[in-house]
This record gives sequence, C-alpha cells and structure tokens, in this order.
Amino acid sequence: MKENSFVSADDIRSAFSAAMSVMYREEVPAYGTLMELVAKVNDDTLAADPKLKERLDATDSLDRISEERHGAIRLGTPAELAMMRRVFAVMGMYPVGYYDLSTAGVPVHSTAFRPVGDAALKRNPFRVFTSLLRLDLIADETLRAEAEVILAARQIFTAGAVELTEKAERDGGLDKVDAERFVSEVLETFRWHDKANVSPDMYKRLHDAHRLIADVVSFKGPHINHLTPRTLDIDKVQALMPEYAIAPKAVVEGPPTRKCPILLRQTSFKALEEPVSFKDADGTWKEGSHTARFGEIEQRGIALTPKGRALYDELLDASRKIVRPAADGSNAREYEAALAGAFEPFPDTWAGIREAGLGYFSYSLTEKGRKAGVSSKHDIEALIAAGLVQFDAIVYEDFLPVSAAGIFQSNLGDGAQQDFVASPNQKRFEADLGATVLNEFDHYAGIEQASIESCIQALTGAIAAE
Repeated sequence: MKENSFVSADDIRSAFSAAMSVMYREEVPAYGTLMELVAKVNDDTLAADPKLKERLDATDSLDRISEERHGAIRLGTPAELAMMRRVFAVMGMYPVGYYDLSTAGVPVHSTAFRPVGDAALKRNPFRVFTSLLRLDLIADETLRAEAEVILAARQIFTAGAVELTEKAERDGGLDKVDAERFVSEVLETFRWHDKANVSPDMYKRLHDAHRLIADVVSFKGPHINHLTPRTLDIDKVQALMPEYAIAPKAVVEGPPTRKCPILLRQTSFKALEEPVSFKDADGTWKEGSHTARFGEIEQRGIALTPKGRALYDELLDASRKIVRPAADGSNAREYEAALAGAFEPFPDTWAGIREAGLGYFSYSLTEKGRKAGVSSKHDIEALIAAGLVQFDAIVYEDFLPVSAAGIFQSNLGDGAQQDFVASPNQKRFEADLGATVLNEFDHYAGIEQASIESCIQALTGAIAAE
C-alpha cells in the first residue's frame, strides 16, 4: 500500500481522543459539566486578557486549548504495558519520563505516552498517564500470587486491536477504513465494565491491601479513570465548581498561584461510587460498589530546565516541611499559605525566569525582525536586545509525581494513605515496557534550540542571499 494513502498518526490520535471524550461523557455525566465549566472559564480569561490571547494565537496554541485532554490508566502486567506501548505508537504517542509513585504511598510506577514533536503537539497534545501495578510491593505473598493468576488470565485488548496494531507495524500505517476500526477496537480497552472478575471476598482482600490494587486486579480491563481538560485559570475553576454541583478536592496540587505559571497545577472532584456486580463461588452475581473514576482539571505552565526543576523540588519540599496537606483538607489554608511563602524565591516574570536559566522558551521574530530581514548578529541575546526576536514560554507537557500521587490519594479515600518503601526501578519498568522512556528535558531543550536556529537562519540567511 502506498504511504500517502495512510491516515496520519496525528489524525488517528485526534479521532481517538474525540471518541474517548464522547464515551467518558456518556459514562460519567459530571465530566460533561466539567467541560462546560472549563470552556466558560477559558472564554472569560481570554476575553479579559487580549495579550494572552494574542500570544497563544501567535504560537499556534489557541486552538489546542479546547482540544487538550489527558487521561490515565492503570495496567496490571508487563505484557499489558508492552502492548499498550505498541498501540499508542500507532497514534504517534511515545513514553516520556519515569515516575515512581511508591514514594507517595501508591504502589505503581508510570510513564506518559504522548506526542513528542512540536508540530504533533500543536496538532493534538492528547496524552495518557500510564501506570503499571507494582505487585512486588504487596506484602502478603499469598495475595500477591493470587493477583498474578487473576491478571494473567485476562486479555485487555480485542483481537481486532491486536490485529490492526500488527498491520500498522508491518505496513507502516493504516488506511481510512482500518484507522476508523482501530479507534473503535482500542476504545474497548478503556471502557467501563460493571461486572468484576473476582469474588466479593477477593475484592475485599485486594481492597484491604490497597484500593488501587483492587481497582487494577478486579476488572477485565483498565477503564479510563479520568479525562482532564486544560484550563487557563484553575483557581477560578476551583472556586466555581460548587456552583456547578461539583465538590472539588481541598487543595490544588502543584505550585502556588503565580502571574507566570510553572509546570502543572491540578485539581479534581471526588471519585464516583459506582454499582458493581461480583461473581460468588456458586456462580451467582452479588451487588456491590467500587470507587475509581473521577474528574480532573489542569493548568499548564512553562517547562522548567533541570536547574528550574531542582529549585521547584527544593521549594515544594520546604513548604511540606512546614505544612503537609491533610487528605481531608482540614489544613488547606495553612498549606496554601506555606506553599506561597516557600515559592517567593522563584522569579515570577518571564524575563526573570529566562535570565535565571530556570525555564525553556521558544524564540520567534518580532514584527521588527520580520521587516528588518537582515542582521549581522548571530547571538540570540543581541537579537532580543535589538528588538528583532521575542520569546514565549514552552508549555510543560508532562507530569509531577507528587501531584499525581496527591490526585490518586484524594480519590482513593481520606484513609487511603499507606506507606511503601520507596523503590524506584526505571530499568525494570523499561524492560517491561520494551523500550527506554524519553528524557523530557532533552525534548524541551531540542524545541528551544530549534527555534533559536530558525530565528538566526531567517535573519542571517537574507545577508547570504544579497
């Protein structure tokens, strides 16, 4: 088959993201309400800040705001993780970063599957935070062995999804008919199932070990446990959620409110208690319930350099030594005050962040630069000083382990906090994945450097042509 008859990975990803959103809205109606709230806040924010709208439009970021989603799934076996990597590759999504959540009492380690090129991100930045259950962290050896048997017996992918993934790998892509079928088949992996594949007794034992373990092991597939729209003002969304009959979690995860947002801020509403049937030993179905799926909102800021990230981690740690947020939100105000105070040393202007080497920026020609057309300067700082080049923050596309764990914990129940021995194992994760994860810092540095080279080439190329 000729390559030009294939549907692009970007288009397949966009179709899958849209289909996932429709499915989740049907399964969790509160998600639709959340989308309406976020759309309103984003419209109001852009109307009140024309300069922000202008910069988003100039950097091809305006259209992606309303399209942006991230989801999260939890897998049970290395084989599931390896196959999921192959499925996401068909959509142009690749594993970026390694996250060890055991440090925060959650028995998983994770990566984020997402597009990595600047053009692909602008086309559709859909990403899925994908976690693999750490059965080795279950202290009860008997329960661990039983969980392994249960997980080994399930198949989370349809035969059609496997067949079409193999076809895409073999042929180099999928045509329109196959791409549409691929989206439909893969969607089944993420669908909610209200019949568990364990008995009530086994569910209780898994649940007592950790609620997340019960969520992964007890069902026939890794139902999407949340879809997350992106807002431009998370504090406003947090304040308005009760007016929309949505109860927000007590504190926003991540950095404090800032004029120049950094990294990622997240909030959510509590997970739903949903009816589930469990199959008893005598073959009869018994009614019960399960809590797993919730709504989340995020606000994304600038991607930080290793120096900036080290400062962020240092300041976050300092704030939590003063006040650690309680799961029930009882000390929310004290924590927010401690967080704001701890982050005062972090510059809160784009120029200050750039001059300190704390964040990544994309460079482009100003109107003066486009009109000038020629320059003998090859240094980006000199070009900025001359008014020929401007800079915009590069959006952080990834996740924060402490924030992810905070969201997980708040939706597992106030008493869900458990201690595990911190045991990051990136080599084991990558062996299970069947690939190495990409380094997020290399990705952002590459985008920044390419934009610098593009500016210099545009300005000096005219000289060479004379």
